[in-house]
Amino acid sequence: MIDYLAIGHLVVDRLSAGPTPGGSVAYACATAVRLGLTAAIVTVAGEELAWERLLPGVRLARIPTRVSTSFENLYVGGRRRQRVLATAGPIPVEAVPHDWVAAPIVHLAPVAWEIDGGLPALFKRSLIGLTPQGLLRQWGPDGTVRQGRWAGDDRLLSADVAIFSDDDVAGDPDFLPRCLGAVPITLLTSGAGGATLFQRGTGPVHFPAFPVQREVDPTGAGDVFAAAFLIEYNRTRDPHRAAAFACCAASFVVEAQGLEGVPDREMVESRLEEYGRLLGRGHRDTTSG
Repeated sequence: MIDYLAIGHLVVDRLSAGPTPGGSVAYACATAVRLGLTAAIVTVAGEELAWERLLPGVRLARIPTRVSTSFENLYVGGRRRQRVLATAGPIPVEAVPHDWVAAPIVHLAPVAWEIDGGLPALFKRSLIGLTPQGLLRQWGPDGTVRQGRWAGDDRLLSADVAIFSDDDVAGDPDFLPRCLGAVPITLLTSGAGGATLFQRGTGPVHFPAFPVQREVDPTGAGDVFAAAFLIEYNRTRDPHRAAAFACCAASFVVEAQGLEGVPDREMVESRLEEYGRLLGRGHRDTTSG
């Protein structure tokens, strides 16, 4: 039985220290495993890295290809400058193993326009989360990424939860209202500025980021936030609790390099108690449960 299924490209991040595993699916499933769930990835990826060894406990349905999607990330003044070095192919609906379609949580996590719009229809009873960053980015011949307008398949907006950053939608001011009209729960993240929860029928609620002592590497924090929210929301059906939990989970990631910072549940719960104290009595109820 798979508890958490993520669909998207595994990525080779090219760092000065050498290639390292990345991509939303890698961070999301590492989070799921650390939080005690069984996790699996459906992907298209090459052989540059030993994916099974680097993602212990995560099952893979991998379509092999000549080269994996690869990125170069540079952070300047807290903002990411990104360059696409290579892209793998699309992920077809048929790539999902039949016995994985019953996964309680499904995370559609494109990084380079690889997600098929027919995927949500496969999962009749799952909580479906969409992180659409890979459908809002464009790049030219030199690979430099810029934020563009949504041109994805609108069938993907049948998700239950959408999570993306203010940077992701910088090129499309209409995407947030479009999402709010289609998706029951939307979260807009702002890095150190925290996250805002939009729930159909209620006003927005802001959750500040958990303060960290020292930022080492922000890569993957948004992916861990998304996975932690989906997992805790599926467990409690309390979006406020889940948003607070996700803020605390993401705070660990920026304090370490790559996947090393992904926390377990005990770590997150400990920080969640402190988060409640920092926010004061007015927010403490959002962190209970």
